[in-house]
Amino acid sequence: MYGFGIIRGLGVTLRHFLATYVDDLRWFFGRIAGGGGRYYNAEALSVRQGPKARGIFTVQYPEEKLTLPEEFRFLPFLIYDVDEAGHQHDRCTSCGICAKVCPPQCIWIERANDPITGRPVPEPVEFYIDVDICMNCGLCAEYCPFDAIKMDHDYELATFDRMSHHIFDKARLSQPASYYASIRPTNNAREETARAAKEAAKEAKAAKAETA
Repeated sequence: MYGFGIIRGLGVTLRHFLATYVDDLRWFFGRIAGGGGRYYNAEALSVRQGPKARGIFTVQYPEEKLTLPEEFRFLPFLIYDVDEAGHQHDRCTSCGICAKVCPPQCIWIERANDPITGRPVPEPVEFYIDVDICMNCGLCAEYCPFDAIKMDHDYELATFDRMSHHIFDKARLSQPASYYASIRPTNNAREETARAAKEAAKEAKAAKAETA
């Protein structure tokens, strides 16, 4: 009433504004003493993101970037495994489930054919995603029965020519399983445990059939 609420609100803004400069000086003298400054410093950035942050701040992108949570998702990518000989094996079998469940229909798959018989084989020749149409929903990764498609953390995709750069092909989308383990270690560990248990059950069943 009578504008006192507005004045109090402006007082809060002013307090945060001044606290910013106080915090700048604190980190500045810390840098002189051998520490890092308030900006371009991983420790200071973590403090500014936490509950002990004081004042207002702007992340100095692209020199500074916010830490992404493990469950952050952006564009899909394809996973391939690497055997002991160093050969790559796509997990994708060209089943087409991801293309069918994709809400904006931005996935196109070209299945490979056997050069001798002409029959289709369970691997893709090409795999395309229009990243400008993709809505990052993650349904393709959720419904993939072979854990062949996952959601990436890479969000820096700005270009000047969308037609030549924003239609991702199989070569652009493919990443090794180790990359997925590096960006989503918790999910990868859970999936590997489940996969190992499934393989053990399969081997136990086969051994039981041999002895029967």
